[in-house]
Amino acid sequence: MKQPELGKRISEMRKAKGLTQEQLVEMCNLNVRTIQRIEAGEVTPRSYTVKALFEALGIEGKEVEPTESELPHSSKLPWLYAGLVGGLVYFFLSYFEISMEIEWVEGVLLNETSLAWVKAGVLVTFSLFLLGLKQMAVVFPNKLLKIALLLMLIFNAFWIGVDLICLMSDAYAIEDYYFVKLASFGLAYGLMGVGYLSYKNLWSTIPQIIGALGIVAGVMIFSVIGALFGLIPLTLFELGEIGFLIWGITKIGRTSSPDSIFSSQVSA
Repeated sequence: MKQPELGKRISEMRKAKGLTQEQLVEMCNLNVRTIQRIEAGEVTPRSYTVKALFEALGIEGKEVEPTESELPHSSKLPWLYAGLVGGLVYFFLSYFEISMEIEWVEGVLLNETSLAWVKAGVLVTFSLFLLGLKQMAVVFPNKLLKIALLLMLIFNAFWIGVDLICLMSDAYAIEDYYFVKLASFGLAYGLMGVGYLSYKNLWSTIPQIIGALGIVAGVMIFSVIGALFGLIPLTLFELGEIGFLIWGITKIGRTSSPDSIFSSQVSA
C-alpha cells in the first residue's frame, strides 16, 4: 500500500478504535510528528514502522515492501562519500576545463589531447558528484531534484561525448553546437535550483539559498550572453552542494533512529 492511501488507512483505523494520535504514539514508541506526517501522506514510513502501527491497530497480514527511500540510510553513505570526493575533484578540475574550452572556442587551444583528458576526468567526477546528490534526494525525498539531477547526468554524458568526438575528428566544430550546449546546461542547473527550493524545514534555509543560486546561474548560462558572469553564482551553487553532501553525511552518521530523519524531511 502506498501513500496517501496508507496514511488514510491508518487514520481511519485509529479513529475507528477511538485512539488519539498521542495514544497511538505511546503504543508504537514513535513521535507525534511522525504519526501526523504519515497520516497526512507527507512521508512513506519504513516497513517496520508500518508493521508496528498495524500491530497496534490490530491489522493482520499486511506487508509493505521497502522502497528505495526506506532502505537503511547508512547504505547510502558510500555513495555520499563518493559524491563528495567526486565533487571536490570536479570543482577544481572544472576550472581547467572552462579555461581550456574558452581557448578552444576562440581557436587558440594549443593541446587538444590535454583538454580531452580533462573532459574525461570531468565526466567521471561530475557524474559521481551528481549520483551522490541523487542519493541525498532519496534519503531526504525530493522528486523534482532527482529528475533534475538525472537530466544533468544525461546532458553531461551527452555533451562531453560530443566534445570528445569533436576533439578527435574534423567532422564538425564546437561552434556548431556550443550555444545549444550552454542552454541545455543552463536549463538543468535552473531545474536543480528549483528542486533545492522545494525543501522545507531542512538544514535551516541553506537549501533555499543553494536553490536561488542555482536558478540565477541557470538563467545566466541559459541566456548564453551572460554565461561567463554566471560562473560566479555557479561556483557558490556548487560549493553549497558540496556543503549539502557534508551535512547529509554528518546527519546520517549520527542518526540512531531512522524515523527521526523523517521528522525533518521535505514536502517536495
